[in-house]
Formats: sequence, C-alpha cells, structure tokens
Amino acid sequence: MLPLELDLGPLLPEHLSELIAGIVLFGIIWWVVAKKVVPVFEETYAERTAEITGGIEKAEAAQKEAAAALAEYQAQLATAREEAARIREDARAQAVGLAAEIREAARADSDRMLATAKAQIEAERTQVIGQLRAEVGGLATQLAGRIVGESLDDDERARRTVDRFIAELEAEPAQGTK
Repeated sequence: MLPLELDLGPLLPEHLSELIAGIVLFGIIWWVVAKKVVPVFEETYAERTAEITGGIEKAEAAQKEAAAALAEYQAQLATAREEAARIREDARAQAVGLAAEIREAARADSDRMLATAKAQIEAERTQVIGQLRAEVGGLATQLAGRIVGESLDDDERARRTVDRFIAELEAEPAQGTK
C-alpha cells in the first residue's frame, strides 16, 4: 500500500496561504523588476551599444582621416624632395656657370697682366737700349777719338759712327747663330 502523504520536503508549503503569499510576492517582484529594473538595464544596454558603435565609427573616421593625412604628408614630402632636387640642380648649374665666369675673368686678368708686363718689359728694354747706346756711343767716341787722334765732338758724325758700330755689333750675333 501506498502512503497517502508524500513528504516533498521544504519545497512544498504546509499551508495554502504560504503558497498564495509566495505567488503574490513573486508577481510583485516580477512587476517591479519588469517596470523599473529592466528598462534601466535596457537603457544602459542601448547607451553602451551606441557608445561602442559611435566609438567604432569614430575610430573608422579617425583611421580614414589618418590615412588621408598620411597620403597628404607623402605627397608634400614627394613635392619637397622634387623641390630640393631642383634647387640642388639649379645650385650646381649656377656653380658651374660661376666657375666658368671666374675662370674667364681670371684668364682675362692674366692676359691683361701679361700684356701689361710685356709692354712694360718692352718699354724698359727700349729705355735700356737707348741708355746703352748713349753710354756705348760716348765710350766709343772717346775711344775712337783717342785711336784716330782727332776730336769727334761733332755730334752728328759721332752719332753716325755709334749707330754704325752698334749695327755691326747687333749683326754679329745674328750671323753667328745662323
């Protein structure tokens, strides 16, 4: 035989009023949770979802902006490199031109100095030859006067004699080299 009473332990209330009070309290707690707590959780969940979505969108926008800034930076860098190369080439060209101008100016100065020096040497040579002629002529006239025994004070005759003597002296080395 089966006993009519089953012992279910502490889960089964002993009185029906405890069961009804438990159901009513469970309903009240469920209603409070559904009306007060769940909307707060839903709102917090929506805010966090919006924040995360906004953060992702901001991150994507920032990434796009960074990529655009990088592309712009690289373009500016390429332009700056091209400009630097152009400036270097211009400077090289100017340096070559300037060096050519300086060489040409130095060559012109050198030619001018050489021409001036040659003219000065020629003038000094002419002056020295004139002085030597005068001195040699005077000495030759005195010597000739002593040898001949007569005075050669006549300037015209003395000059002709000196010129002939010097011409003979100049002709002698030229004949010896031929």
